[in-house]
Amino acid sequence: MYIIVVGCGRVGAYLGNRLSREGHDVVMIDQSEAAFDSLAEDFGGFKLVGDATEVDTLHKARIEDADLVVAATQYDNVNLMIAQIAKRVFNVPLVLARVFDPKREEIYRVLGVETVCPTTLSAERVISIIRDWSSSERTSR
Repeated sequence: MYIIVVGCGRVGAYLGNRLSREGHDVVMIDQSEAAFDSLAEDFGGFKLVGDATEVDTLHKARIEDADLVVAATQYDNVNLMIAQIAKRVFNVPLVLARVFDPKREEIYRVLGVETVCPTTLSAERVISIIRDWSSSERTSR
């Protein structure tokens, strides 16, 4: 699969490394050359310094060939813009965006963009742990 990951922070670098190891063709885009230092030595993809909200940068990444675009920057608005461009302008089959504000998830869904919200995922995991603990605590009494 040909995958473009925008944002080479902790999440983006992890994804890039993992997807590359799984044999996917991966292009990492970040505005900072130094961000690529987070990639593993065995990262087999390409690194592109640029602004992924600019069409020229996306053309350099060969977005027209992409099967998947992941917008994983630290900014919801940037991720939304990248996701819209990928989905509406380039018709990328699958577009995923990290969104921190759970209230914005519905906006992304309306646009046909899959989301991952660390805020919601973390809160749901905490609730699950509390329920499991509470349940086992009641049965042990």
